[in-house]
Amino acid sequence: MRALPMAVSRGAVACATPAAAAAAVPRRSMLLSTAAAGAALQSDPIRLMSTPKLKLRASAGAAQAAATSFSSNDEAFTWAKKDNRRLLHVVYRVGDIDRTIKFYTECLGMKLLRKRDIPEEKYTNAFLGYGPEETNFAIELTYNYGVDSYDIGAGFGHFGIATDDVAKTVELIRAKGGKVTREPGPVKGGKTVIAFIEDPDGYKFEILERPGTPEPLCQVMLRVGDLDRAISFYEKACGMKLLRKRDNPEYKYTVAMMGYGPEDQNAVLELTYNYGVTEYDKGSAYAQIAIGTDDVYKTAEVVKLSGGKVVREAGPLPGIGTKITAILDPDGWKSVFVDNIDFAKELE
Repeated sequence: MRALPMAVSRGAVACATPAAAAAAVPRRSMLLSTAAAGAALQSDPIRLMSTPKLKLRASAGAAQAAATSFSSNDEAFTWAKKDNRRLLHVVYRVGDIDRTIKFYTECLGMKLLRKRDIPEEKYTNAFLGYGPEETNFAIELTYNYGVDSYDIGAGFGHFGIATDDVAKTVELIRAKGGKVTREPGPVKGGKTVIAFIEDPDGYKFEILERPGTPEPLCQVMLRVGDLDRAISFYEKACGMKLLRKRDNPEYKYTVAMMGYGPEDQNAVLELTYNYGVTEYDKGSAYAQIAIGTDDVYKTAEVVKLSGGKVVREAGPLPGIGTKITAILDPDGWKSVFVDNIDFAKELE
């Protein structure tokens, strides 16, 4: 696969850890709250943690035990757009979870929302963010015992953090020992003031100047090989909206912002296409995004009707009963849809 050339400013990426570490990564199951759930997902490389107590409306089909057929593709895609969805959290692996928690809380101002260790499965999870999981997008860190580095790959781009003052934020990060990889200034081809920093594992964070936002953890950027194909998939299969699209021929890239609500109020998925690059190495570090839904059965059916790949059929996890389904987009990026009501019950 072709990695992005370093000369492309928007897509440049540093693979901070050895690719050989990927071979040492244990094949973990997604797990909610008991080890029994993992048996259902042995093919998945990372476990899915519980999500917030969401006081959400239940759809008529949320508790059904089998997929519901749609009378047409249009009906299916319309349902997906009306479904009660939002981005819940992003999941990725780190080599030293305490070091990462310290960096995120002291340098980036996040809060440690919860943490748990599962010694029988040899992993630890921690959730961090800027607000309660009931309302805010969060980060789920996974530490697998004995694995201290991962290959980030060329496909993952960065996470975005919105702040009132980029320059002030960057100086705080620098004072705390953080690595600044791009000094504050206008984005190339635009006016928004940004900067880039790097965490201890090599994950990049874009710091954006956006005063007063209710969702500081605002972006997950992934690179794709065909932007129009990716936009169509996320619109139809995932029910997202194309919030904006911007082409920058001078720097040879195009970006599309996808999500479930206004960009200044919600976390969004930023898809980046670099001219002429059709494939990327995804590495072993980044895992997936979790998305809430009122009906995982209908969700899986919509994904199939849109030509997407379902890698975990819709249904309850053994021992828990929480319903999920896992899918891959055309570029191989994973999303896991989680039943809203089941997750709320799990945390009661």
